Amino acid sequence: MAFAPMGPEVSFFEVLDQHRASLLATLRRGGREPAGGGTHLASRFEDSVGLQMVSHCTTRKIKSDSPKSVKNFALILKILSMIYKLVQSNTYATKRDIYYTDSQLFGNQAIVDNIINDISCMLKVPRRCLHILSTSKGLIAGNLRYIEEGGTKVNCSCATAVAVPSNIQGIRNAKFLLIVEKDATFQRLLDDNFCSKISPCVMVTGKGVPDLNTRLLVKKLWDTFHIPIFTLVDADPHGIEIMCIYKYGSMSMSFEAHNLTVPAIRWLGLLPSDIKRLNIPKDTLIPMTKRDQMKLDSILKRPYVTCQPFWRKEMEIMADSKMKAEIQALTFLSSDYLSRVYLPNKLKFGGWI
Repeated sequence: MAFAPMGPEVSFFEVLDQHRASLLATLRRGGREPAGGGTHLASRFEDSVGLQMVSHCTTRKIKSDSPKSVKNFALILKILSMIYKLVQSNTYATKRDIYYTDSQLFGNQAIVDNIINDISCMLKVPRRCLHILSTSKGLIAGNLRYIEEGGTKVNCSCATAVAVPSNIQGIRNAKFLLIVEKDATFQRLLDDNFCSKISPCVMVTGKGVPDLNTRLLVKKLWDTFHIPIFTLVDADPHGIEIMCIYKYGSMSMSFEAHNLTVPAIRWLGLLPSDIKRLNIPKDTLIPMTKRDQMKLDSILKRPYVTCQPFWRKEMEIMADSKMKAEIQALTFLSSDYLSRVYLPNKLKFGGWI
C-alpha cells in the first residue's frame, strides 16, 4: 500500500511499474500475499489461489435405480453424451445451445447449468475442457489485441467496447487492467476517453456480478502479462462482494478456483475512506439497509479478510458510518471528476490497497 505522493516530477507509470515489480517478486516467492497471516479455515482458502473446494466436502450420490434421482441421472447421461460428441468433433456449444436441444426434457436453463457445473466438478476439469461455453455479457475496451478460437484477429479500441470473448488463443498489448463494476460507469469512462488519456490500459466490466467469460479473461490477462489489475466498485457491500469474486472466487465455483481467481487484484476505489477525504456531500450517500449490514458482516467473517487488514479497515469505516456510496457520487464534485482527477491520481500515486 502506498498513498504518499512522490512529487509531480515522477512519471505517471513509475509507481505502477514498481507495483508490478512487487507482484513479480511475490510470484517468485511462491505467489503468497505479503499481508496478513494466520491459519486458514479448513484449507478452504489459500491466499495464493482463493476459495477452493475442500477434500472432505459433502458429496451426494445419484443412482439410476432410485426413484428420487433417476431423472437427474438420465439428464446427466444426456449431457455427458453431448459433451462426448463436442469433444470428438472439436466443436463448441453454449449452455443455452444445450438447453434448446430438448427444452421440454430439461425443463429450465438452471437445471442444465447446475448439471454442467456438477460434471465439471466431478471430472475435475474446467468447463472449457468440456467444450461448453457461456454467452458473454461483459465488455472490454482499450489497448488490447487478441485472437479468437477461429483465428479472427480482434483489435480493441479505446473509444468503443467489444463483448468479452468466450474463447481466445492469444492476447497482446496491455499495461494495466481496470475492472469496472457497473456498465454505466464503464460507458462514462469511455465517453470521457479515459483509455486514451491513460494509455496503454485495458478496461473490462462484467456488468455487475461477472460471468465466467469475464473472469476467465481477467485470469488470462494476469497469467499472460502479470500486469497490475485494479477494481473500481461502489463503496457498498455488493461492490465489495463483486471485487471478492474476481480476486478470491466464489463458493459455487470453488472447484475451478485455479482457473478463475486472481489474488493479485487490488482495490482502487471507491474506498469508504475516500468519502470523508474528498468531502463527498452527505446528501449523496445512501443509508445501509439491514440486508447491506448482514452482507458486510458476512464478508468481514471470511477467511481472506485476515490477509487484507487494509480492506478490513475500510469495511469497518463503512460499518461504523452505516452509509454507502455509489461511484456516481463523485460527479457531485465535478461531472468528469472520476476520469480527470480521481483515477489518474490514484494510479499515479499508488492509492490502492
